Amino acid sequence: MTLETTVCGIALKNPVLAASGTFGYGVEFEKQVDLNALGGFVVKGLSREPIEGNPPPRLYETRCGMMNSIGLQNIGVRAFAKEKLPALAKLRTAVFANVFGYETADYVEVVRVLNDHPGIAGYELNVSCPNTKHGGIFFSSDPALLADVVAAVKHAAKRPVVVKLSPNVAAIEPMARAAEDAGADALSLVNTFVALAIDARTRRSRIGAGFGGLSGPAIKPIALRLVYQAARAVKIPVIGLGGIATGEDAAEFLIAGAHAVEVGTANFWDPASPLRIARELGEFGRAEKIAKVQELIGTLLLP
Repeated sequence: MTLETTVCGIALKNPVLAASGTFGYGVEFEKQVDLNALGGFVVKGLSREPIEGNPPPRLYETRCGMMNSIGLQNIGVRAFAKEKLPALAKLRTAVFANVFGYETADYVEVVRVLNDHPGIAGYELNVSCPNTKHGGIFFSSDPALLADVVAAVKHAAKRPVVVKLSPNVAAIEPMARAAEDAGADALSLVNTFVALAIDARTRRSRIGAGFGGLSGPAIKPIALRLVYQAARAVKIPVIGLGGIATGEDAAEFLIAGAHAVEVGTANFWDPASPLRIARELGEFGRAEKIAKVQELIGTLLLP
């Protein structure tokens, strides 16, 4: 099966990318993974200024996944552009910059700084942040706020804009359509589910910040449902993620309507997981006598 594809005009060797927050800035894994063989990867979230992150413990392994509350720790966009981007610009794979902020101007400034630097194929907006100018309402849960930030970034951006949607909403379709109407070139979903793990003996949270984000195989069935609903609601491409650990998992997301997938939690136990999953996806296609990966997209049969 031919794995080459494109998403919002960006050529990918295969439709399997490494997700933001699970692959560092990419360069940390160059001795463990052939970065040029990846379909692409998304660097960890970048903010206007450096952020130290949340107090430990930041990770907790659940029975079927993982919780994290890193607190979006990062070196800041200017340090990233100076220290990391020169090496990334030499790669022959698609590198996406994950961007976040606490007001619209933060997102715009990060994108403005990155615009004139080579090495970035597109931007992925993490909108699962509280808007401090609007009383802490999350961008991801209010269609109007979401549209405002997407439109502002799209106006400033010189590269395609992917909007990463949160699953922590009553309905995904209004958010997907709001992002599309505001100019998003693609969507990615889902981000983590807000969760709580408790140590019954100490009666404290197992995460230093209290709540954390649940990811991994436990969330895959819900993520598939949300990807299917979002893909049916919009005309722009969707990138699916949430518990993908095998090539068949990736195939399921494509069948649900995704044009590509991102691998997250699996990278923690094997940074080469995206390469293995892409290989397994190809093997699945050959076994099913599918010539091109595009033939899988949106082929789900529901009653």
